[in-house]
Amino acid sequence: MSHSNSEDPKDWAPATQAIRGGLMRSPFGETSEALYLTQSFVYDSAEGADARFAGDDPGFVYSRYANPTVKMFEDRLALLEGAEACRTAASGMAAIFMALNGLVRTGDHILASRALFGSCRWLLTEYFPRFGVETTTVDGPDLAQWEHGFRPNTKVVLIESPANPLLEVVDVAAICQLAHAAGARVVVDNVFATPIFQKPLTLGADIVVYSATKHIDGQGRVMGGAILGPAALLEESYRDLLRHTGPALSPFNAWVLLKGLETLDLRVRRQSDTAARLADLIADSGKARSTRYPLRKDHPQYEVARRQMSGGSNLVAFDLGEAAKAFRFLNALQLIDISNNLGDAKSMAVHPPTTTHRAMAEAERLKIGLTDGWVRLSVGLEDVEDLSRDLSRALALV
Repeated sequence: MSHSNSEDPKDWAPATQAIRGGLMRSPFGETSEALYLTQSFVYDSAEGADARFAGDDPGFVYSRYANPTVKMFEDRLALLEGAEACRTAASGMAAIFMALNGLVRTGDHILASRALFGSCRWLLTEYFPRFGVETTTVDGPDLAQWEHGFRPNTKVVLIESPANPLLEVVDVAAICQLAHAAGARVVVDNVFATPIFQKPLTLGADIVVYSATKHIDGQGRVMGGAILGPAALLEESYRDLLRHTGPALSPFNAWVLLKGLETLDLRVRRQSDTAARLADLIADSGKARSTRYPLRKDHPQYEVARRQMSGGSNLVAFDLGEAAKAFRFLNALQLIDISNNLGDAKSMAVHPPTTTHRAMAEAERLKIGLTDGWVRLSVGLEDVEDLSRDLSRALALV
């Protein structure tokens, strides 16, 4: 059920796309998207079932690989991202795994930026080598290292930008040019920037991946992941993989994520404004050796960030010099939670060396600059003055 004179959703602004994109109303005409909690579907006839399974009828067959509520989320996120198609998974890591697994075979090579989330590094260093896929990591901002890192069998480039946990920014467009000249596809984890502040596909990326658990949900409720890109590439590389291995996003989680998209634009813009102010407060306190926020002029890759991001997002990283001081700061917080999650309406802070990046060898942590004093702050939706007071009180004790 829809308006017969509907506009083309591609002409809408992102804030409108995030609310009305992909909407499919049942004959009941519900206002909020319908939640289809069903495993399977019925057919008008045996011939109808035959046509559905043959692909001649575009209807639904089984919720492990297609469901109306999940499809609404996929279509809405694709519209917001500017992608032709979207496929979902049960978590962000499931999406990353599928995004890489669908593009490589035994004997292939992956080239990745060194600054990656800990579980992503595990996939590259522990999992894929079991099946004859090798990985080389390079310093993300160093284009010369990227250029020299390609091999004849390099099939995939993996980038996080801004990267977890120190907000390193890489030149996505430049790396895409190098990758495509070498015959490789580029996968960008865009979770920190969100689709509101960065569009990797317009910069040349082939695949964009999200942990929808973060900003897209934004309220700490459910988990989910998404893979976006050209329809033909997603069909070729992921259709059968997702269908037969079953990392399905549940309809309930898809429904929650749909509602999260409705407020994504409002939330991340408010959070980004607050994060910029708090980054200045931390830097001005004199307690941090270094403060990282992508759109602060002292960020090492500020010019690149300004060129490819329209906002700084809600993450701030700062170095208090040593683990004892980082712990003292975290334990003094009275409003901000100690948590390894991010993108939530609640502000959260964490010590990456002992949590999200604990599994990294110390030598590898040092290569990305992750010394023991770093704290990662995910700024929420609380009042900026309350957050400022909490940070100032904790910093005073460092």
